[in-house]
Amino acid sequence: MEHLLDYALFLAQLLTVVGALLVLVVGIVALGGRQRVGSHEGHIEVRNLNRRYRHMGDVLRGATDDGEEVKAQRKAQRKEEKAREKAARKARKKGGADAPARKPRLYVMSFDGDIRAGATDSLREEISVVLGQAASGDEVLVRIESPGGLVHAYGLAASQLQRIRAASVPLTVAVDKVAASGGYMMACVAERIIAAPFAVIGSIGVLAQLPNFHRLLKKHEIDFELLTAGEYKRTLSLFGENTDKGREKFVEELEVTHALFKEFVRDNRPALDIDRVATGEVWYGSRALEQGLVDELQTSDAFLVERMEGWDVYEVRFVQKKSWQEKIGFAVEGMVERLALKAWQRGQGPGRH
Repeated sequence: MEHLLDYALFLAQLLTVVGALLVLVVGIVALGGRQRVGSHEGHIEVRNLNRRYRHMGDVLRGATDDGEEVKAQRKAQRKEEKAREKAARKARKKGGADAPARKPRLYVMSFDGDIRAGATDSLREEISVVLGQAASGDEVLVRIESPGGLVHAYGLAASQLQRIRAASVPLTVAVDKVAASGGYMMACVAERIIAAPFAVIGSIGVLAQLPNFHRLLKKHEIDFELLTAGEYKRTLSLFGENTDKGREKFVEELEVTHALFKEFVRDNRPALDIDRVATGEVWYGSRALEQGLVDELQTSDAFLVERMEGWDVYEVRFVQKKSWQEKIGFAVEGMVERLALKAWQRGQGPGRH
């Protein structure tokens, strides 16, 4: 009994703190929104992955091989690279047939998706920069990790990838962990999809769910009024009494969205048996290959290492500048998560399993 009282007291304290923090965050975000509407400040970061992996290899050799020999090799390698770059610049400056052709380039971007596809803003900036520099023979690799989310948000994200296809730049999508629902909507735009053997693929379906508190309000004699103009302006409500007619209309809207989703996938992967895979199911990578949802079983790491043999590989990342309001919001979010974890751990004390 003492443990239960202790836990109840802590839970009350937690709810009080969380409530106060949420009010604070809402106020800060509202203030930040007024001050920074439409702001997309940030910068592009480019990393040469060839050099990065070569450097890591040098570090490993320095720890396992003869130190003096490794130093000599590094010195000779740097001298050779400088001489090659100098000769290439000189030849390009003179022009003509003797100018060396540059290596093809692979531009690498990553999309880590949440329910709102929040990474779309960064993705659009990265694509705009790459398309301004890509030449014939260059390619793009986009690493996608997303379980899906809002239809309109992922529709926009997929449209950003379509810009690459429209520019006639070959596009490969790599799925190492998950590309489901909206994540697969993005992936299917690519000419080639590679996936790890246990990556989660598919979920070509539409989901909507919401609680309804009408009976609770009615029990406590609380009235709720919702005024609309238009028969189907609001089909289902959180607090009002839902009707069979409203539910039917809501399901109809879901079916329309699902049909559009299927058409989009079929247009981008015409060889796919869309009726067989558009059931909302998911498949692991090897099974997704059998269904035709992906083209090859391979991790993004293996793909990159292969290309580094004859390509210049660049990782492109747009880094957004976070406002002080956003930084505080992330800090508060982490604090709430830690408090919730602590409350859960207290609830798992002796006699509570």
